[in-house]
Amino acid sequence: MSNKGSNLTRRAFLKHTAALAVVPHVVSATALGRDGRAAASERIVLGGIGIGSRGTHDLNWILPESDVQFVAICDAKKSQREAVKKIVDTRYGNTDCAMYRDIREFLAVRTDIDAVLIATGDRWHALAAVMAMRAGKDVYSEKPSSMTIAEGQAVVETARRYGRVYQTGTQRLSEGNFIFCNELVRLGRLGKVHTVRAHIAPWDAAEMKHDWLPGQPEPPKEEVDWDQWLGPCPWRPYNSAYTSGQWRGYYDFHTSCIGEWGAHTFAQCQEAIGATNSSAVEYQYVKNDSADGMVTRFANGVKMILNRAGWQGAPGGWRGSCGVCYEGTEGWVAAADGYSRPDVSPASLMADFRKIVYDYLARTGRPMSHVRDLLDCIKSRRQTVANPEVMHRSMSTVHAANICMWLKRDMRFDPVKEEFINDPEANRFRSRAMREPWAV
Repeated sequence: MSNKGSNLTRRAFLKHTAALAVVPHVVSATALGRDGRAAASERIVLGGIGIGSRGTHDLNWILPESDVQFVAICDAKKSQREAVKKIVDTRYGNTDCAMYRDIREFLAVRTDIDAVLIATGDRWHALAAVMAMRAGKDVYSEKPSSMTIAEGQAVVETARRYGRVYQTGTQRLSEGNFIFCNELVRLGRLGKVHTVRAHIAPWDAAEMKHDWLPGQPEPPKEEVDWDQWLGPCPWRPYNSAYTSGQWRGYYDFHTSCIGEWGAHTFAQCQEAIGATNSSAVEYQYVKNDSADGMVTRFANGVKMILNRAGWQGAPGGWRGSCGVCYEGTEGWVAAADGYSRPDVSPASLMADFRKIVYDYLARTGRPMSHVRDLLDCIKSRRQTVANPEVMHRSMSTVHAANICMWLKRDMRFDPVKEEFINDPEANRFRSRAMREPWAV
């Protein structure tokens, strides 16, 4: 037998094949995992969408994981694309990290990517997650992970329909101090819990600005793709302040001081009281610009109070950001960023801190690392600790609290129907118009 167009005869082919059989293939130690990293076949191939300052923190958190290979960055800003590429290439000692400006091209071309890190501003989180999951990617999305109740619903439905793993960046659900606080509630150590307190950001306001910055000449699209940066938001004139991070406080782009930290603390509180599949049902308007002191109530009767400053009922108050406090008939517990251990009363609640945390890890099989939980779940296909439902229900409470402040009146919400009760005006705020073609 001979091959047409080739000088390779059957005898020569067999001779060549036999020679290969006795000559060992040269395979790199990296491919085999001998450098301490997982073998290539076991690695999760990761890409990034919109990685700025917060995203860079996440990236540096993920890159040391031995079973991750970061391969590409998509960003509307050239300077950010290049900054991320430099970090990644320096880490791996090569020049392989690819750069993309258009999210549609990125998702269509990179069929090799298993999961994406989304760390854009608020305006893009839900849409980018939906687009990525439709393209077959698993998702880690920074918070606040939706701009509206409708966007949250879209994330939940897309993850379910496409069988994707999703983690929202409420990383305190994977940290020891906050796990301990939640477990005290679950174990009944505080007695009957009647009140939880959630920290909201001590800057900006709930009532956001509806104007926009003066227009400036748009840079070349390759430098800043303004259409991509805006995404689903209404068209606004370009201003470099937006792309430098000064979009907070504007209704078009932000979820307010409530969403800024409430995305974390509401999720923590709702996890503690067993309301991860629900949202608060009552919202009491407070006459200030920040929602400080707003009382919300869940169907199980537990009140969640929004506090802008640290709650001074705990010894020393909250000494850090994103604090929570849970009050029961037998005691209370509080924690925030920067605590070595939670504050408790009575002090005896701290006696078995380590055991309670270790028992949680054993019971749930969760690691004490939010990123590691995502990676493990990508492999096992189980739900993450901050899965789409956890994100959506806590963010629905954020959105409802915002709407209460915007309309300046008390309101009631039905978490089953996901609508405000007898309030058509409030219900119109459950969604926003999304600029074509950037729509879920």
